[in-house]
Amino acid sequence: MLRRFSTNFAVFSIVVDLFVVAFSLWFINQLRPILSVFSFAKQIDVPPPIPLQMYIVFPLVWGLIMIFSAVYDGRKNIRIIDEFTNLTISSVLAGIALAGILYLTYRETSRVTFVFFTLTTYVLLILWRVLARGLYRWRNRSTGNVSRILIVGAGPVGQDIETRILENPHLNVSTTGFLDDDEKKRAQNPKILGNISMVRSIVNEKKITDVIIALPTRAYEKVTTLVKELDDQPVRIWVVPDYFSLSLHHTGMEDFLNLPMLNLRAAALSEYQRMLKRTFDLVFTIIIFILLLPIMAVIAGLILIIDGAPILYSQPRVGENGKMFMFYKFRTMVRDAEAQQRQVEVLSEQGELVHKTKDDPRVTRLGRILRRLSLDELPQFFNVLRGNMSLVGPRPELPYLVDLYKPWQRKRFAVPQGMTGWWQIHGRSDKPMHLHTEDDLYYIQNYSIWLDIRIIIQTVWIIIRGKGAY
Repeated sequence: MLRRFSTNFAVFSIVVDLFVVAFSLWFINQLRPILSVFSFAKQIDVPPPIPLQMYIVFPLVWGLIMIFSAVYDGRKNIRIIDEFTNLTISSVLAGIALAGILYLTYRETSRVTFVFFTLTTYVLLILWRVLARGLYRWRNRSTGNVSRILIVGAGPVGQDIETRILENPHLNVSTTGFLDDDEKKRAQNPKILGNISMVRSIVNEKKITDVIIALPTRAYEKVTTLVKELDDQPVRIWVVPDYFSLSLHHTGMEDFLNLPMLNLRAAALSEYQRMLKRTFDLVFTIIIFILLLPIMAVIAGLILIIDGAPILYSQPRVGENGKMFMFYKFRTMVRDAEAQQRQVEVLSEQGELVHKTKDDPRVTRLGRILRRLSLDELPQFFNVLRGNMSLVGPRPELPYLVDLYKPWQRKRFAVPQGMTGWWQIHGRSDKPMHLHTEDDLYYIQNYSIWLDIRIIIQTVWIIIRGKGAY
């Protein structure tokens, strides 16, 4: 349904990217004499010759890596953060691959030229995509080209779909309304255009392009009827699974005395995945922790000078399999913040408890800066080193909020809880995690070490933008 660009544009993008790589190589080589001003660069007075083969091999290698990194997949790059993440991963891999090729072939190539070529190519690949996105939005606004969606089912799943669409106006998608057979819902919600049997007439009247079926499991027998009703209509039909009825863990097949049996509570992560995840956590955390130690020392000093002790804030949180642990952050609130917790809690429109608000009066002036840059989270590297948390995973929740969980929400504790995760890169504080557990379920169902790497890179982009942090 959602696709940022067509196949033709994907092919066009490949051609442009190949040209950008070749141009960057030529351009930086021409600038090589000027780069001699840097102390680490050898003095070169004229641009050194570059073999013609490099102008062919470099674009091809970079382009192939971008293809395999899903840079040209219109469905996976709807959000700019997704596209930039794939572009970042592919650029790092391309730089490593090309460095290896140079080592085995043209070793006399200037290392300064190569480094600046890699950085310039990465920047240019981002810049032309930013320009393309701007032109794309301008064209859609001027032509009124939008996808019109009709949601069948006005329950929690259907409402969640509408909310997600409204939260992303850049997607060029609009919801026309709902269809639902519940008379009580129709009386309370003016967006419900009628009952489900009216789907054919509504599709024609409203010029619907996409129909999303978001019915609860008990109403799935109506799906076949709906599909038949729309069989000859030029619309796309989508079915959203009722994630509220998903099983608690993964389902696994095991052999018991030569008898195949289904394990309905198989571990969400295999032993190999768990080992790989823990190894990655330790290696990455140790490296980052050493680099960030001076910054953490400065932050600790500022908190002590401006707001006084204590510097760290510790709090019990619920971890993997419901196990409790102490969660650490730099203190960003007044000392008696917990005593004032009930005063700032509010109820959402759906009657759900929201414990974190944008204008929380308990947050200090320095704390707002630390939160916006996510620097208050740095002490959680201690939690990762101790094994209480992972770098990536569902966010560890407050115990009293877990007590309010519905049974399906507890599925999020099937994996190690993390510093960042799928929920954070899709909304951060703008989306209270206990109200959007389905994001965590997506992560659990689709876990891989590559997904962890993607989420970490996207988190960096999100922090740079400062979106949803408070």
